[in-house]
Amino acid sequence: MDISHVTLERMRTFVRIADRGSLSAVGRELGIGQSTVSRHLRELEEAVGVPLLSRTTRRITLTDEGSRYYANCLQILRLVEQAGNEARGARGAPSGTIRLSCTAAFGVLHVSPLVFAFQDRYPDISVDLSLTDERIDLVREGVDIALRLGPLTDSSMKLRPLGQSQRLLVAAPNYLAARGRPTAPQDLSGHEGIRMTNVAGSDTLVLQGPDGERHAVPFGGRFRIDHGLAARKALAAGRGIAPAHRWLVQDLLDEGRLEAILPGYSLPSVPLSMLIVPERAGISRVRLLVQFLAEQLARMPGIE
Repeated sequence: MDISHVTLERMRTFVRIADRGSLSAVGRELGIGQSTVSRHLRELEEAVGVPLLSRTTRRITLTDEGSRYYANCLQILRLVEQAGNEARGARGAPSGTIRLSCTAAFGVLHVSPLVFAFQDRYPDISVDLSLTDERIDLVREGVDIALRLGPLTDSSMKLRPLGQSQRLLVAAPNYLAARGRPTAPQDLSGHEGIRMTNVAGSDTLVLQGPDGERHAVPFGGRFRIDHGLAARKALAAGRGIAPAHRWLVQDLLDEGRLEAILPGYSLPSVPLSMLIVPERAGISRVRLLVQFLAEQLARMPGIE
């Protein structure tokens, strides 16, 4: 391998091609011609000594060697960015960019305002907030911190439990007036359910009664959705009954636009956790945001 021809510019071009899957798109993004993009890639592959991308008329994919090299390039480019940010930060206030990932509804309703408050306190820190309900590869996507709801299996990340997100059954007063109020779990079979299709097992509700007995109830309806904010809209519009995180509907409960039903029965709570990429955990600005979010979320109603 000819190290002298492995430059940061060529690495960045290769990473963007792998991310975008198109040489022309990368050229437009970087403000250079497609021929220049092709040349950067060709020179990098010649320097490395192996093909990094497999190109056909329809798509561009990483080779096995390219996948490993891509992951290493991401780490190298982040270290270069980190070195520059740390050098600038040494002159005074914390600075640089933090990449934060969060589930969409939680991010819109609660995390975005916390990011605003954090940036008011640290104006030289930029935050890239990515909202998605998919479980992404944090290292591959260049994320520093992720807030996750639900059980976790990724043991390679630094984990900070934040608490349990409480859930409850809710419906709008106009829906209950028209369809009646359930008084026992079995009554739910005669009602419209608003079901989250991206939540495993959402076709069954598991309720624990005041005597500790568990009740598994089939749950379904005409409206199925994969986004919490859409479920919130459907609830407020009186479209049916749904289990909801308290943080998703607390304001609607306070305003009387929703009501809790079957109050003697409880739904299992869901873990709320923070995942931190180990290589980023020691960076001062990342530590500041981790601590800030942990303190603020611990005080949020519905997180116990």
